[in-house]
Amino acid sequence: MQFSLVSGDAAPVSGELLVIPLFEGELVGDAAPAPLATADSALDGKLRAAATQEGFKAKVDQSFLLHTLGRLGNERVLLLGLGNRARFQPEVLRLAAGRAAKTAQRLKVTSIAFRVPATDRAEDVVRAVVEGLELGVYRFDKYKSAAREDKGSPKLKSATLALPPGSEKSRALDDALNLGLKVAEAVNWARDLVNEPPNVVTPVRLAQAAQQAAKEAGLQAEIGGRKEIERLNMGMFLGVTVGSAQEPRLIHLVYTPKNAKDAKRAPLALVGKAITFDSGGLSLKPTEGMVEMKTDMAGSAAVLAAMKVIGGVVKPPFPVHAFIGACENMPSGTAYKPGDILTARSGKTVEITNTDAEGRLVLGDMLTWAGEHEPSAIIDLATLTGACMVALGNYIVGAFGDDDATVNSVLDAAKSAGEEMWRLPISDMQKDALRSDVADMKNSGERWGGAINAALFLKEFVGDIPWVHLDIAGPSNSPKERGYLNKGATGSGARTLVELVRRRAADVATQPEPKAEPVKAAKRAKAKTAR
Repeated sequence: MQFSLVSGDAAPVSGELLVIPLFEGELVGDAAPAPLATADSALDGKLRAAATQEGFKAKVDQSFLLHTLGRLGNERVLLLGLGNRARFQPEVLRLAAGRAAKTAQRLKVTSIAFRVPATDRAEDVVRAVVEGLELGVYRFDKYKSAAREDKGSPKLKSATLALPPGSEKSRALDDALNLGLKVAEAVNWARDLVNEPPNVVTPVRLAQAAQQAAKEAGLQAEIGGRKEIERLNMGMFLGVTVGSAQEPRLIHLVYTPKNAKDAKRAPLALVGKAITFDSGGLSLKPTEGMVEMKTDMAGSAAVLAAMKVIGGVVKPPFPVHAFIGACENMPSGTAYKPGDILTARSGKTVEITNTDAEGRLVLGDMLTWAGEHEPSAIIDLATLTGACMVALGNYIVGAFGDDDATVNSVLDAAKSAGEEMWRLPISDMQKDALRSDVADMKNSGERWGGAINAALFLKEFVGDIPWVHLDIAGPSNSPKERGYLNKGATGSGARTLVELVRRRAADVATQPEPKAEPVKAAKRAKAKTAR
């Protein structure tokens, strides 16, 4: 979609659909903002009267649509509720803009005029509107015959954002618009990857998508196959992949600042789970638990989407690495079995008690590999446990980690990005659940505290590096349409990662320049290969 900003006044703004967001109390009396008063006056007071009659009070999730019958330059007016102004967050507007985009698509309009509400957070608000509209127009219907036949129908192509009266365009607002668009486009790209069927997005295809993303964003991409995984002694990764006919892929994307001094800083490491289909292996899932398991690579999709924006737009003054191990988890005569003992890259041995607890095995080797690059912090995203969904539901990410500063920085970034997260404990009191009689640990413990047990397993592979584990099992896939979300993939976590990098970039800009170059990653990897 094409976006443009215009300076704020009450004059009409072109667009087939005029959208006016309102806070509670602004519909009646003198509290009406100028854009609403102007539209209402052109319609002889019918707009506010009709909205009031229909019970529209500008509460969150409320909307009201009216045809203008040629009395305005816009064919229809859509009022959106933002709720109580005192409790306003940009995510409320993002969700409302998503509803506006869906309304526009349903009406088959090609242009929209969006009156940006007046707040003290102009840049955040502009970005929220752009993201909400771009995310809201997303559809994954390429495999539906009706959608192919409807390909020539009008689509929403442009949006004009009218700033509040008294506001003027600026470079900061233009940058916010551009960032919002790039983030939303990347999230939609991630949604496509997750929504594609597992016979399309295989480990090889995911690696190809990573290579294309790297090319577009100016990143370095290194892709390895089974031989590279064997050379790196990733015994847990190899154990998961041996049951599938699909070849695994080892994906490493690197953003490096152009400034040589910045390139010497410790990198930030992002790790994404990439099980492109999870049958459960020999611990086979029931049909109802398996049908959505194409989404088990949503963590990697979010990481790749974030890397597109990090390299293409944010360009922080420190390196950022993405580490992804892509494979399927399938049952066969060669599949790993309950009772097997696998040796991780770190040297730890793991007894397999459940082949459906496979994601943590691949992630363990990825976390070890990431740690060898001496990052300042590691953030992993994974659709790891149903237990986290039981605890937090479909829309809240579970966050784990014992470095308070790093965990809080991720939670703050998530709040700013509009992605809800909740910190869960990672207590050593649960360690007994992973104790093995025959190996250093087992991969699956008791049912109780399942999300904590999984996080504790991962913790064994990060050492002393500040680390945050984000369990996105619930939010990675929406069960219904909501705001800018459709039923299906959400791209959960990508916006948070982009915001985290932006904030760390601002912090690094105030720090002294690095004095010494860290050990080359290639040398470290070579030294580890002898294990």
